[in-house]
Amino acid sequence: MSELSDITALEDAARRLVEAALKAGADAADAVAVRGASLSVDVRLGALEDSTRSEAEDFGLRVFVGQKVATVSANTLAAIDRLAERAVAMAGVAPPDPWAGLADPDRLARERPDLDLYDPATLDADALTDAARAVEDAARGVPGVTNSGGASAWWSQSAVALATSGGFTGGYRVSRHGRSVSVIAGEGTGMERDYEGCGRNHLVDLDPHELIGRKAGERVVRRIGPRQVPTCTATVVYDPRVATSLLGALSGAINGTAIARGTSFLKSKLGAQLFAPGIRITDDPRRMRGPGSRPFDGEGVTAEPFDIIADGVLTTWLLDSATARELGLATNGRAARGTGSPGPSSTNLLLHPGEKSPAELIRDIGTGLYVTEFIGHGVNGITGDYSRGAAGWWIENGELAFPVSEVTVAGNLVDMFARLIPANDIEYRSAYVAPTVAIEGLTIAGS
Repeated sequence: MSELSDITALEDAARRLVEAALKAGADAADAVAVRGASLSVDVRLGALEDSTRSEAEDFGLRVFVGQKVATVSANTLAAIDRLAERAVAMAGVAPPDPWAGLADPDRLARERPDLDLYDPATLDADALTDAARAVEDAARGVPGVTNSGGASAWWSQSAVALATSGGFTGGYRVSRHGRSVSVIAGEGTGMERDYEGCGRNHLVDLDPHELIGRKAGERVVRRIGPRQVPTCTATVVYDPRVATSLLGALSGAINGTAIARGTSFLKSKLGAQLFAPGIRITDDPRRMRGPGSRPFDGEGVTAEPFDIIADGVLTTWLLDSATARELGLATNGRAARGTGSPGPSSTNLLLHPGEKSPAELIRDIGTGLYVTEFIGHGVNGITGDYSRGAAGWWIENGELAFPVSEVTVAGNLVDMFARLIPANDIEYRSAYVAPTVAIEGLTIAGS
C-alpha cells in the first residue's frame, strides 16, 4: 500500500472534512482519516489454513452546533459536502451535551516526538507461512506435546491523521508484527492447552521463532496431570502474563467516563492510599516503540507520561476533554478514538518492579497458588468484586509443587490492590506491563 506513507494526503483529507463541515453550518468540527493494511496467515500441523489480507480507508467527522454534537463516518470522500451536510443535520436534532466540544487550544500538541512506531518492513504470504510453521514446529518439537491448535504470523500498518477547526493538524504511522502458537499435551480427558505469542512494532524486535514455540510447548507439558485443591484462603501469585489483567481492571476503574457516571468502585478514591507505600504505576504514551504510544491523543492534545499511582496513592483519572469538563478538571491527554467520538483510555501502563525476585517472593509465601491462566472476566466494575476461574501451580514449602486447574480465585479489588506485592521481573510484552505479583488473603474455591 504505497499511499500509507503519505501522511500529508491524509492530513489534507481531514482538513477538507473540517472545512466542509464549517461551510455546511457547523460551529466547530474535527475529523479523522485512517488508512491501513494487514496480512495474516494461520497454519495447523504444518498446513496452511487461512490467509487474510485487508486494505481500508476510513474517515470520521464530528460536528458541533451549539451544544449539540453528531458524528458520521465513511470509507470514501466522493461526496464530502453531502457527508458534512448530513452530520450538521444530525447535530441539529441531537439533544444538547453541555460537556461536548473541542479541546482547549492551549492544550494542543505543539511538538510531535518521533516515537519510532512505524516499520515499513513487510513479509509476503509465503514468508509469513514459513514463520508460522517455524513457530509451530518448535512447539510441537517439545517432548510431550501431542497436538497443535495452530500458529499465526501477521503484520499490520496504519496511518492516522487528525484535523480540527481549532487549528490542529497532525498525523503518524504505526506498524505491528506478531507470531503466536497454541499447542496441546496429554491424551483423551487428560489433555491440556497452552500458548505463547509475541507482538512488536518492529519486525526485528520479535522473539526468535524457536523461543516462542519452545515456551508454548514447555508450558503445556508442565500442565499435564493437574489436581484440584481444597477451598481455602491463601496467597495468590500472578505470573506476569496474567498480572497485567490487574492493570486492565485499574484502567477501567479510573476511566473518566466511569467516574462521571458513578459506575466505578474507585469513584471516591482519588487521593487515597490505594496500594502499599512504594507502589508506582505509570501511564506513558511516549514509550519508544510502545504498543500504546502516540505523539498526541485523539483530540490533538499533548500526551505526557504521568504516575497514576505514586507511592501507593491514586493521583488522577484518565480524562479526555468531555469527561474532564464534566468532572470540573482538565484533560490529561488520554482521548482515544477511531473514526467515532473520542473517549478516555490508558496508553502504556507499567507497574514498576519491586525488590524481590519471583523465586524469593514464592519462597517467602510458603503455601499458595501460582496462577498462569485465567478463564473469563469475572470483575464487577461497580463494586470491585473479583471472581475468576484459574489454572496454574500449587505452592508448597516455597516451591511450585504440582499443576492445578478448575479453581476460582475471589476477592475484592480494593483489598487486593492494598495487599499487592510486586517482584522485580519486567518484560515489555504489551501495552500493559507488570512483574510477578503476590496478593495475600484471597479465597481459592476448589474441591
